[in-house]
Amino acid sequence: MSHLDADYCYAFPAVRGIQAGRPFYIATCPMRIIPKIFSFDETEVPPELRAQRTLNKTRIPEMVRYLLDNPDDYVFSALTASIAVDIAFDEHPQSHNLGTLRVPMDAQILINDGQHRRKAIEEALQERPELGQDNIPVLFFVDEGLKRSQQMFADLNKHAIKPSPSLATLYDHRDPASELARHLAKTSEPFIGLTEMESSSISVLSSKLFTLSSIKQATRALLGKGAKDGFDDEDTQISEMYWQTVYKHMPDWQMAMQKNIAPAQLRQDYVHAHAVGLHAIGLLGRSLIKERPDTWKEEIAKLRAIDWRKTNPEWLRRTMSHGKLSKATSAIRLTCNALKIALGLPLTPEERALEAEQTLTNE
Repeated sequence: MSHLDADYCYAFPAVRGIQAGRPFYIATCPMRIIPKIFSFDETEVPPELRAQRTLNKTRIPEMVRYLLDNPDDYVFSALTASIAVDIAFDEHPQSHNLGTLRVPMDAQILINDGQHRRKAIEEALQERPELGQDNIPVLFFVDEGLKRSQQMFADLNKHAIKPSPSLATLYDHRDPASELARHLAKTSEPFIGLTEMESSSISVLSSKLFTLSSIKQATRALLGKGAKDGFDDEDTQISEMYWQTVYKHMPDWQMAMQKNIAPAQLRQDYVHAHAVGLHAIGLLGRSLIKERPDTWKEEIAKLRAIDWRKTNPEWLRRTMSHGKLSKATSAIRLTCNALKIALGLPLTPEERALEAEQTLTNE
């Protein structure tokens, strides 16, 4: 393939490898040329004639913001693409698998994995052109037709497993809510030693009582924070104080901490040992601290009188669905409503409407 004219080719440092008897090339590409070499517009092509899904445009702004906000600290994984024309690979004198990959400038290139990254790069470069000096790896396959490209897309995405929310929370050092959840799990009762840090579900015989992701969601509810909101030192102090105060009035949690009862037994019988219960208690704290800023610590002692057993009719009609605990937002809010009523807190108009709707449903 040496007949390709270098003047009309992109040249990339590359490594050649073999998968399933086919050559592939790992190239290092400047970001500035990514929009150019992946310029083929498939938006008007029917799905059965495409090798990729259409862009989910709602994902792009977040990815662009990530690039622009973290120019010295971002990570973008490799793009995977198929080239529909002949390419040239000029081997390095000392190694036949190291060399320079030459791709014709008019080549039709289909992205098998990474089209959203490609679009985000294009938009970020418009605002911050200096990002174009950075590099991104591209995995090139020589295309064997549309059927092969479609199968590659299916294979690449079939085995891409999204990390659990707890594992994502554990590893996400940019997200303030994740940072706070990790802090609480390590330093605050009732979470110390009882938090499942990786999985977002707890196995039957686990010695853990809470998941890191449930702590994150419950604390967000406590502070009334959205997914993109930050947290300050006061938020951290309120979170620590609230959960430690709740702990003092939850004898079952204390027994689990002291290893006098197995967390598995609590999960089997009690609502407070599940994410829906923790989330509802967090939501309760938001209203309690707002309504009773000076007395909430004393008021929360009324949690001791709550019957947390799953067999309690209140939970059967509020928190359970078809005999199982529900993770639905309505179940969390209805569970919180029961706690607010028990503590003598007024319900908002929305909460009263939800109560009325729930009553009608159960009649």
